[in-house]
Amino acid sequence: MFFTRRAVALGAAALAATLSVVAPAMAQTPIKFTLDWKFEGPSAGFFLALDKGYFKDEGLDVTIDTGNGSVEAIPRVATGAYQMGFGDINSVIKYLDEDPSQKVKAVMMVYDKPVFALVGRKSLGITEDPKSVEGKTLGAPPPDGAFAQWAAFKEAADIDDSDITIESIGFPVREPMLAKGDVDAVFGFAFSVILNLKAQGTPDEDIATILFADNGLELYGNAVLVNEDFAEENPEAVKGFLKALAKGFADAVADPAEGAAAVLKVNETLDKDLETERLQMAIDMNIKTPYVEENGMGGVDMDKLAASIETLKTSMDLQGNVTADDVFDPQYLPPKEERMLP
Repeated sequence: MFFTRRAVALGAAALAATLSVVAPAMAQTPIKFTLDWKFEGPSAGFFLALDKGYFKDEGLDVTIDTGNGSVEAIPRVATGAYQMGFGDINSVIKYLDEDPSQKVKAVMMVYDKPVFALVGRKSLGITEDPKSVEGKTLGAPPPDGAFAQWAAFKEAADIDDSDITIESIGFPVREPMLAKGDVDAVFGFAFSVILNLKAQGTPDEDIATILFADNGLELYGNAVLVNEDFAEENPEAVKGFLKALAKGFADAVADPAEGAAAVLKVNETLDKDLETERLQMAIDMNIKTPYVEENGMGGVDMDKLAASIETLKTSMDLQGNVTADDVFDPQYLPPKEERMLP
């Protein structure tokens, strides 16, 4: 068969064009991501980034799994079982203090103000005064991020725990036990416990919320975590993930109902109105803080982080093995203008 030089050239060009189309799809970097908890309203930013193709636009093939508490997400990432995840930065500090060789670091702050809380019932003697828990029975899921800060909080709020009973309970029975009066208050993330308690039939006027951050505990909350080996080998993938996520959270803040709808696509058992309310609570209490409004989402004040480590040294028996730089690495964050929330 006879081919002209032009035909060969055209054929080569067509092949090159085909390869250029195929190459990006083949080059997509897979990232397994673990949340801290179930698929609920506050995870909207992650699912909007997935649903709208923001991760895909950055050359990433992202899968998102549920978690079982913001503490348990940490070893998932440190061991490399998940390349990235979402967990409590204070528990990361404790984790690294116990073993500085662990390969996990925070790279993007999401809950600029932590959601840690004790939520109780006024009819059981709990008020917004932290000292109202003295002499009470408190329900505590062992992997819960709020309970992990109990030692720090009781010191900061000057709580006498000599006659407090801590009852170990599972997440599934936390709100039902409080609704029935089996415990007087429970540890948890405020937006989760409050709305779950209301769903159990407890009236809003009977719910008392004690936010740790409003009662002397100056800490950060949940952050995006990365396995350090993965980050060193795939820096552009990590940067792309955070860029896409900043867009996702900006969309969630701009339209919480749209954010809740994105979560309902992966958890159809949810109530859209309830999850929209839960997301709005997270935005108002934890995500869109004055610091974030001025500096954009994702970064931290390294002096504040260092001060929080000092706080945890005395209240969580830290050995002093980590610094703020060991815990948080801002190098993968997109520019400030790309992290501003509407």
